[in-house]
Amino acid sequence: MSEISYSKKNDRIECVRYKEWRKSYPPHTHTAHMTVGYIEEGRVCMVLNGEAKIYGAGERFQIPPNTLHEIKTVGDECYSMVVLCTALEADEIVAEDCARDYESIVARLDELQKSILENPENIYLIEQMAHDACISPFHMIREFKKAFGLTPHQFQMQCKVRKAQKLLEERPAAEVTFDAGFYDQSHMDRCFKKVVGLSPKEYKRAVKTDD
Repeated sequence: MSEISYSKKNDRIECVRYKEWRKSYPPHTHTAHMTVGYIEEGRVCMVLNGEAKIYGAGERFQIPPNTLHEIKTVGDECYSMVVLCTALEADEIVAEDCARDYESIVARLDELQKSILENPENIYLIEQMAHDACISPFHMIREFKKAFGLTPHQFQMQCKVRKAQKLLEERPAAEVTFDAGFYDQSHMDRCFKKVVGLSPKEYKRAVKTDD
């Protein structure tokens, strides 16, 4: 029987277990988190920055912070894997990103990303983001995606879902919708399932928080 479970030791470490899973996940990133996975059974296709690689049983993969990636099934095969997500400190993130050739504008984009990450529920229009970054909307969208793998809107929606995940650990799904920045329940359900692969209620049942 296919199932997924989430276990959290603290705010920095989360373990996700996929058993006989068949779902694919669209392009997304993990902000400030290092992700390490181990394939227990079957095969899974990982696409990192547009490059696809198939991992089989006994193999490991690693995804650095802010790296665009997606997970795809291989044909009709199911897969079982364990994924460990670890939050990194600011200096660790800098070390991971030091090889990138940042332009001067990235400093402002870092502030923009941080603002979205800290308050994803706020209404933050593209025009205002561009104004805050002191560049045109088109240039801001292009440079933001170059730096972080997602457009500002995609990143904001992803952050809303991440916040909803955290709130769901302690509150009913119906109470999370507006606090996470969604228009209504159906909006949250649609976005949540696209990113997580489960509905908010299914996710809440799958979460296991260790004391």
